Amino acid sequence: WSTFSLFVYKVGKQHELQLILLTPDAAETENGDRPAWDSKIQYVLAQVGFSVGLGNVWRFPYLCHQNGGGAFMLLYVFLLLTVGVPLFFMELAAGQSIRQGSIGVWKHISPKLAGIGYSSCIVCFFVALYYNVIIAWSLFYMGNSFQYPLPWEHCPIDVITNSTVKECASSSSTSYFWFRKALNITNSIDESGEFNSIMTGCLLAAWTIVSLAMIKGIKSSAKVMYFSSVFPYVVLFIFLVRGLMLDGAMEGITYMFYPKLEIWGNIQVWRQAATQVFFALGLGYGSVIAYSSYNPVHNNCHRDALMVSCINFMTSVLASLVVFVVLGFRAKNIALRCVAEKLHFAADHWWPLFNVTDPSSVSLSEYREWYSHYSTMVAPNITDCSLEEEMNKGVEGTGLAFIAFTEVMALFPASPFWSTLFFLMLLNLGLSTMFGTMQGILTPLMDNFSFFERHRTLLTVSSCALGFLIGLLFTQRSGNYFVTMFDDYSATLPLIIVVIFETVSVAWVYGTDRFLDDIEVMLKWRPPVVYKYLWKYVCLLAMGGLLAASLLRMVFKGPTYTAWNQSTASEMTLEYPAWALAMIVMLIVFASLPVPIGYVHSMLKNRSDRNTHSEERGGQEMHRELYTKCSTTEQLDSSSQYRAPSEEDEARPRTAFLPIGSEQYQLLSQQEEEDEEQDTRV
Repeated sequence: WSTFSLFVYKVGKQHELQLILLTPDAAETENGDRPAWDSKIQYVLAQVGFSVGLGNVWRFPYLCHQNGGGAFMLLYVFLLLTVGVPLFFMELAAGQSIRQGSIGVWKHISPKLAGIGYSSCIVCFFVALYYNVIIAWSLFYMGNSFQYPLPWEHCPIDVITNSTVKECASSSSTSYFWFRKALNITNSIDESGEFNSIMTGCLLAAWTIVSLAMIKGIKSSAKVMYFSSVFPYVVLFIFLVRGLMLDGAMEGITYMFYPKLEIWGNIQVWRQAATQVFFALGLGYGSVIAYSSYNPVHNNCHRDALMVSCINFMTSVLASLVVFVVLGFRAKNIALRCVAEKLHFAADHWWPLFNVTDPSSVSLSEYREWYSHYSTMVAPNITDCSLEEEMNKGVEGTGLAFIAFTEVMALFPASPFWSTLFFLMLLNLGLSTMFGTMQGILTPLMDNFSFFERHRTLLTVSSCALGFLIGLLFTQRSGNYFVTMFDDYSATLPLIIVVIFETVSVAWVYGTDRFLDDIEVMLKWRPPVVYKYLWKYVCLLAMGGLLAASLLRMVFKGPTYTAWNQSTASEMTLEYPAWALAMIVMLIVFASLPVPIGYVHSMLKNRSDRNTHSEERGGQEMHRELYTKCSTTEQLDSSSQYRAPSEEDEARPRTAFLPIGSEQYQLLSQQEEEDEEQDTRV
């Protein structure tokens, strides 16, 4: 911002005016009470911790699994470089140069855009509400991991009938533990049920952890980041090494990387890839802006954007490797159990066709070869056992973490150790993202409201307490359905709208050339001109297309959710009832509404100010004057030139500064004024 001449006037004891020119360094000193990172590593860990979250572990691998493996990764990298990195760099640069949260940054560019920051805060709050519930689930599972055998390893026995519980026998021990023991879920969102007391306690513990970590701002949360951001990588590498030793690991990796290039012609695959890029980097939340606002003004934010984006992508690849070696091992075990069951049946009924003494010793390839020869004779009593078919049953989200992975943990030797390690990793992944999300709420409020700035601790504790109280919605028996609703609809559309307005404000309102000029002052070198065209055209078209595709999909497909039916012990897809659809619409509208409200409020305020100012001036012509400091050779003799102001002078507006020592100021002519404007680019 050094293209501007910033002047501060201070009144002395003798009512003399003192003129001080602030350089960028001096301006930074004026803002010296703003917290700052203790080191660069703290800042990088905070940005990486926020951007690398649970989605990298359970969403990205699923998208690769469903959308062509290696082909999806290539598409993801393309969109990351052309859309993700430029937008991420834009938010980093804006926060670092203006040194404000999301509200202050867009309000600085134009008061009409202040609503963008408020929308970001609302979306952050929505996300924090359900994200901490997932952390609570991780706490619950981690607490249950200190048992041997693990409580989800076997189905329980019904004490009345002395047989396996029907719901568990019809599904699996891990599914039963998740849906019945952990959630005690209802059959639909219409059946609310009572509160789950254990999950309520876990949610309280999760909010308490967040409150304690955030209570002193970045000074306290940054120290927690040293562990919460690094520990998940240690666990992922441990699981990768352990997973590569499992039977079926290589089949899983092969399935992951096998490219299916035909998916590039599917518009829905492009939509999913763009959405994943969008959420993986945390665009629009305001957290990226908040974190970068605590940086030194000359920090190389361009390098940070490339580095964090690269780390984020490599983490997704690492997590995908871990997930696929584990899923490959799981699929191989399921297929081999299928082979053993079918061969036992075949030995009893078609002994001459397949005479083996130990069916468990038969490999999967041998069984499939046998089945290809005799399928016409043994069908439909005996079916094929396919590893590929098991791998095609893609799982994501909570199904991956709390059902598929828990099933594999139970098969490991020393299963409590591996289970504790896994859920501790999920806990830290969730917390590091949660810290960034809360920072996206607290920083803008403290920057724009002096009351909150003076009472930071009260704001932090009150926000966490409010989050816990509203979060009780998710701890009732139907709470999982509300988590799905918030995850699918409370953030997606509002965040896309927010980022579109962010890009418009920088590229078209403020101007890309001016923005690049400001970045050049910060970095002391000018970023490539390609960013200008990416911001003005490519990013806007991409985000507009993503918004249109998301809206069309919502309209034509209709909002649905997956429910667990207790009687059939299976999942089914249901449509939301009318009241739930109204709730979805309210979430989207409430998060998006601050943008137009902020614009209208600014317009009305400007009109009111103009009317008030016009009345005060009484119709007098308004003059704009610019002053410059004279050289000492042009100094006037104050004793000879100064005269007491006459009554006529008192009636006129003051047009010059009082003399200060040996420095004088002169009024520029209109021509010089225009030249000065052109030189300083004001």
